[in-house]
Amino acid sequence: MWDWAYLIPILGVSIPIVAIWTTHQRKLAEMQVSTTADATAEKAAQYAAQVQRLEDRVQVLERIVTDRGYDIATQIEALRDTRKVEDPDSGVPLNIARREQA
Repeated sequence: MWDWAYLIPILGVSIPIVAIWTTHQRKLAEMQVSTTADATAEKAAQYAAQVQRLEDRVQVLERIVTDRGYDIATQIEALRDTRKVEDPDSGVPLNIARREQA
């Protein structure tokens, strides 16, 4: 038969081991949650910065359209003309037919 006297020392050793293991697992879970929260916060900050850059670009485009009227084609041509002076192989002007007629 089974002697219960052997069971007491086994329980006396295994209970602290289980307590230590449980504490260790809890600390690991806390560290994982902390790491995940830090990564999520960092990603949120990156998204916020990207959104801010896009909003700034949209504001510039809105300002071009509303403040100066619909003179976008002229502005594009001016940019292309500037590039052509710097680098003749940078592109072809949009209104090449109109320029030849004028």
